[in-house]
Amino acid sequence: MYLLQLAARDAADADRIVDMLLALPWPDTSAAAALEIGNTWRVDAYYAEEPEPEALALIGELTTATDLDRRISLTALADRNWVKESLEAMPPVHAGRFTIHGRHDRDRVPANAIGIEIEANLAFGTGHHGTTRGCLLLLDEVLKRDRPYHVLDIGTGTGVLAIAAARALHVPVTASDIDPVSVKIAAENAHANRAGAWVRPVLAAGFAHRDLRAGVPYDLVLANILAGPLMGLAPDMARAIRSGGYAILSGILTWQAPKVLAAMRNQGLVLGRRIVLDGWTSLLLERR
Repeated sequence: MYLLQLAARDAADADRIVDMLLALPWPDTSAAAALEIGNTWRVDAYYAEEPEPEALALIGELTTATDLDRRISLTALADRNWVKESLEAMPPVHAGRFTIHGRHDRDRVPANAIGIEIEANLAFGTGHHGTTRGCLLLLDEVLKRDRPYHVLDIGTGTGVLAIAAARALHVPVTASDIDPVSVKIAAENAHANRAGAWVRPVLAAGFAHRDLRAGVPYDLVLANILAGPLMGLAPDMARAIRSGGYAILSGILTWQAPKVLAAMRNQGLVLGRRIVLDGWTSLLLERR
């Protein structure tokens, strides 16, 4: 594990750097956080493998600040799961009727909440990221007005969104991902959260897979991935959702939201609500 550290001008500057590092496809940032140290700000980012000099140069170019010495510090860390340890120190996440928590916080779930236990591991989605929380809040809003019976979660990661939908609705949920590790972890998490009978993890890319086609038309599609893939999936997604059905999308940096909305609007998916958390936008769309 490697720790990369950069100085930041202020809280907004630190948050911008965190968003940029998490959005970069290369190098692959395992985790990133903005830290206030006395009267200064710093960004810490973790990498499973040592970033190459070209990657460090790219980060340096993207984070240039003319009035700040933005030197990059890279340190090799001892062989410990730093990402897991840092996430275990975080409190439970409350999002509408859902509470996402680690094993160590089982006693902190409100009595009237749907508690979902997710441990930090190799798949994305512990609930602490703004995208996951935004999706959960929008899912809670949909459940207040409607009862979807056919649900699909694309890019399921840890399975947290699929589990949330299954626990709230007690209906089958197809949970797809392009990563076999995520599919395995999603299945394990579903069983651990008493949703194994409802959640069906599938290794699939897009809507062409037969298991995803079998569920068409969907009442609700959840997709917490990235802006580019979302725009590419827009035509297939619109065709897969019934008239009056919903899509909940995230993994969208705030400045990317207009492009994603335009792509979806062109396919008949109109905006119902947007939530912005930590520089990330989550969208609730309805097919008209």
